[in-house]
Amino acid sequence: MKNLATELSRRRFVTAAVAGTIGGLSCLTRAEESPVKRPAQIAITLDLEMSRHYPRREIMEWDFEKGNLDDATKGYSVKAAQIAKKLGGLIHFFCVGRVLEQPDISWLQEIAAAGHPVGNHTYDHVNILAQEPEATQFRFQRAPWLVRGKTARQVIEENIRMTEIALAHRAKIAQRGFRTPGGFHNGLVERADVRGLLKGLGFDWVSSKYPRHQSGTPKQPPTDAVFADIIRAQAEAQPFVYPDGLVEIPMSPISDVTAFRSHFWKLEYFLKAVGQAVDWAIETGGVFDFLAHPSCLVVEDPGFEAIKLICRRVKQAGTRAAIVDLDTIAKNLLAQR
Repeated sequence: MKNLATELSRRRFVTAAVAGTIGGLSCLTRAEESPVKRPAQIAITLDLEMSRHYPRREIMEWDFEKGNLDDATKGYSVKAAQIAKKLGGLIHFFCVGRVLEQPDISWLQEIAAAGHPVGNHTYDHVNILAQEPEATQFRFQRAPWLVRGKTARQVIEENIRMTEIALAHRAKIAQRGFRTPGGFHNGLVERADVRGLLKGLGFDWVSSKYPRHQSGTPKQPPTDAVFADIIRAQAEAQPFVYPDGLVEIPMSPISDVTAFRSHFWKLEYFLKAVGQAVDWAIETGGVFDFLAHPSCLVVEDPGFEAIKLICRRVKQAGTRAAIVDLDTIAKNLLAQR
């Protein structure tokens, strides 16, 4: 979605719920509340990377090999794409570039050929807010010579550029948007330099914000207060526009790694939270951006229950909701301005 920023006007946007949650952040573009409730926009997004502690606890080496996807993760990704499409939906994937170094990438090409967009997730899963080159990724802390003589900004820019090139050259896939490795509770509000870097690389939207919320006590069932706080946080996960025109499409809580990896939730708890969040979006005409990782879900949700739940809730909602990609969410946001 190139050059969408040129479509921006000076009218204030963002839903009233979002305006309330971001309160005094005067640097953000705000919205006038629409008297007409719009159909909910539901996105299913999966980050193609390996996750520490999976497929079993205490596996930490994936921090250094985020793009070395195992067969189970790749197989889950393909099957998830097939299930979503069969149920009338689609999935927006975000690919770590080192995936493209593997000998067989036909599974990724199959996903793209079926109409599922694939976005940029950096080459090594780098922290784009890092100030020092070694701090961008565990790999570079172990092997600092890989980034010797480079600034953090140079490492980050190279990581993003390489992923775009690798997707196009090896897989013949045109990247569709950018998601930051890791989510930041304030998005890129305080990092105009990073926003400028992304805009300079041709991106008109970014998915970087993941609002704070309660998750409960690890290994204990989440309380009603936890579920209520996750719903509260949905209003903070609504799209908005930064003052320089870059669109932010936040990740909606609760993510799979937060629920399962960090707090040892059971699948039933996760499905309850996801279902409530989707219902909230449908009732309010909001956006829900489901964030998960096949490397985690293949262990925690082998039956694809979360994806099935989302697709079925949206289908039941009829014209009140639609499953869309993040490009569509950004374009609709701009069209409403």
